[in-house]
Amino acid sequence: MIKTTRNNRRTKPDYQIKLAKERIDILAKEAEKAHAENPKMARRYYKLAKKIGMRYNVKIPTVVKRKFCKWCFSFLSEGWRLKKGVMRNTCKTCGKHIRYPYKPMRHK
Repeated sequence: MIKTTRNNRRTKPDYQIKLAKERIDILAKEAEKAHAENPKMARRYYKLAKKIGMRYNVKIPTVVKRKFCKWCFSFLSEGWRLKKGVMRNTCKTCGKHIRYPYKPMRHK
């Protein structure tokens, strides 16, 4: 007799994961709207989205993730610098540098 283990305790039901993704999208949109008038609320919305993502093991979309600082959760203003395959921005609140790799376009 082969004993099988069930991982029901580890995974969440599909409807909960779908709901978590919807809430993350809503909170991200609200954070983008609120960042000009009230940066504290924008930070709170993004923290809530991140917390929901961790609880339900759902990734925050890359487009949204790159708009916020990893350390202080504040909204990053436009001003990405591109150099040698690295996109770089500096957070105005905490002063940390955020770097992401990218592939530069080749010219013919």
